[in-house]
Amino acid sequence: QVQLVESGGGLVQAGGSLRLSCTSSGRSISRYCMGWFRQAPEKEREFVATITWNGDSTYYANSVKGRFTISRDNAENTVYLQMNSLKPEDTAIYYCAGDSQFARLVKGDNDYWGQGTQVTVSS
Repeated sequence: QVQLVESGGGLVQAGGSLRLSCTSSGRSISRYCMGWFRQAPEKEREFVATITWNGDSTYYANSVKGRFTISRDNAENTVYLQMNSLKPEDTAIYYCAGDSQFARLVKGDNDYWGQGTQVTVSS
């Protein structure tokens, strides 16, 4: 079983940076497509970024393109989301997600979710 655990959230000023991490306390995630979603207060959960199992392809939401970078270290069983030039509208709970199929992950129809980590960007 894949049990995803996020870390790295916190409070940061606008223009600052944070790096989120996601690892599995169960089965290795090295063969899964992985991604990040977020949910702001009173809004629907939205796609942020995803990466293929071997890291050779990434895909980003337009709202974060050029500011966020998703990466992975399969040897460390960890996926990262580097967030730069943060804006107040990036404030949300960020969820790690995983699935064997890239297409399902992008749509949010994936099998595995973490419990989320709060990111708050102050203006």
